[in-house]
Amino acid sequence: QVQLVESGGGWVQPGGSLRLSCAASGNIRSINAMAWYRQAPGKQRDLVASITGGGRTNYADSVKGRFTLSRDNTKNTTHLQMNNLEPNDTAVYYCSADLWSYTSRRSYDCWGQGTQVAVSS
Repeated sequence: QVQLVESGGGWVQPGGSLRLSCAASGNIRSINAMAWYRQAPGKQRDLVASITGGGRTNYADSVKGRFTLSRDNTKNTTHLQMNNLEPNDTAVYYCSADLWSYTSRRSYDCWGQGTQVAVSS
């Protein structure tokens, strides 16, 4: 089986920084895109940033210039560096990966459990 485990969430004051990490493990053959989503209370889950296997990134307009997404293909990990955080960034952040396992016939999306990020003074 495949699992994604997020870490690095917490509380920070406005203007502060956090670094989220996501590690994929298990019966993984290869990983295509990896991404971070977030869901604030009462709102839908939205894409924050994504990164292809080749390292091409895409960001939501609301985080451009503040967040940086990277990945380490040798370790099946991705990191989301979040700077200049704002109260509107408060949400549960979820990692996802479009991947192939050794037993799957096609790629599929795998999700982590989520990590809470709270930005307040």
